[in-house]
Amino acid sequence: MRNSEIKVLSTTIQGLRNSSRNMPCQDYCKHSTKGKNFVAIISDGAGSAKHSKIGARVICETLTDLLANAHEHNIKKSVAFAIEVARDKLRRHRLNKTKDEEGINDFAATIVGMIYCRGKGLFFHIGDGAAIAFNNNNFDKYTISKPENGFFSCETYFYTMNDWKENLRFTEFKNFNTFILMTDGLTNFSFSKDFNTIQAGFLSPINDFLLNEPVKAKALKALKKTLGNPKAEKINPDDKTILWAKVL
Repeated sequence: MRNSEIKVLSTTIQGLRNSSRNMPCQDYCKHSTKGKNFVAIISDGAGSAKHSKIGARVICETLTDLLANAHEHNIKKSVAFAIEVARDKLRRHRLNKTKDEEGINDFAATIVGMIYCRGKGLFFHIGDGAAIAFNNNNFDKYTISKPENGFFSCETYFYTMNDWKENLRFTEFKNFNTFILMTDGLTNFSFSKDFNTIQAGFLSPINDFLLNEPVKAKALKALKKTLGNPKAEKINPDDKTILWAKVL
């Protein structure tokens, strides 16, 4: 399988919470099919951090670049190293006035990512958001990378924290051909509250439509409309990002 044989569609929309306060969308996503590995990353910047949009962009771009040709035998170490590179970029960032560990908290963001090569894959995850691997439109068997929150449900973890390594989680999977990564703005549509059950009534129509719509522009337009409809905004006014990938 060549990475060029993976169909990928992704979109990010600004949530009502940020638009009503005249704040920018703080989600970001990126993927790569240029190396030996397929890599996809999404990130949700913390609303309380003043430069979180930058933190989300930096982690997505850094991990995508550094993991595209990472060797599978050292893949977890490669992920950790790439995150440390992103953290170092934030230490030296012009908006980090202190140029130290404390200053990078202003760039706080989560990570939901995946690496896939020759039928085997790995989710890596810090904070909330979620990822799922399954086959075609069959949701009877799947692998989920679940969100992780703090003591309070509204608290989560970020790669900018000093203890980020303790909160970096890995989930291996194999023999799946369809993958969806999403930020926290979509998880309550996609899973039960305990994340033990998939809401196929939401994910299945999206997956089926994206798989069968040959025109990318039409697929993205419909996806944006689905994520940004008034009912969805009422349920969860947060920014929303989804990345869908299918091995053809």
